[in-house]
Amino acid sequence: MKKVSVIMGSISDKKIGDDVVAILEKFGIEYDLQVISAHRTPYKAVKYMEEAENNNIGIIVAIAGKAAHLGGVLAGLTTLPVIGVPVKSSTMDGLDSLLSVVQMPTGVPVATVAINAGTNAGILAAQILSLSNEELKTKLVDYKKELVKDVEDMNMELNN
Repeated sequence: MKKVSVIMGSISDKKIGDDVVAILEKFGIEYDLQVISAHRTPYKAVKYMEEAENNNIGIIVAIAGKAAHLGGVLAGLTTLPVIGVPVKSSTMDGLDSLLSVVQMPTGVPVATVAINAGTNAGILAAQILSLSNEELKTKLVDYKKELVKDVEDMNMELNN
C-alpha cells in the first residue's frame, strides 16, 4: 500500500499533524512526517515532490496556516492527490488559511477539510487508499460502525 506524506508548514502545526498520524496509525497506514515551508524552503518542497512517487508516497496531506500556500505549491508539483488542512491562526481565526487552501486555480486542485481537521484529513487519505485495498476498506467500514455506535450510546446516555 502507498504511504501518506504529512507535510506541515511549521512545527507549530504538529498538533494537527499528530491528529492525522493517529488516524493513519489506527488504520495501519505508513506515513512520512515532514516540516516543509512553501515560503522558507521552496527548494525542499520541489525536491521532496520530485522524489515522492519513487518513495512510495500516494497521497499528500498539507497542513498550513496564514497564507497557507503549502497545499497549492505541492499540488502544482505533482499529480498525486493533495489534501489541504487549513490551520486556525491568530489572524482571522483561520479564515485566511481556509481561503488560501480552498481557492485554487483550475488544474491545481487541493481537496480541503475544515480548519484544524487533521482527523478528517487522515480519514479522507485512508478512504482514497481503500479504493485499491480491500483490507483497508473493511477497516473503514468498521470505523463507520463505531461512529454509529457512538451516536447510539449518546442517545442512551441522554435518555437515562
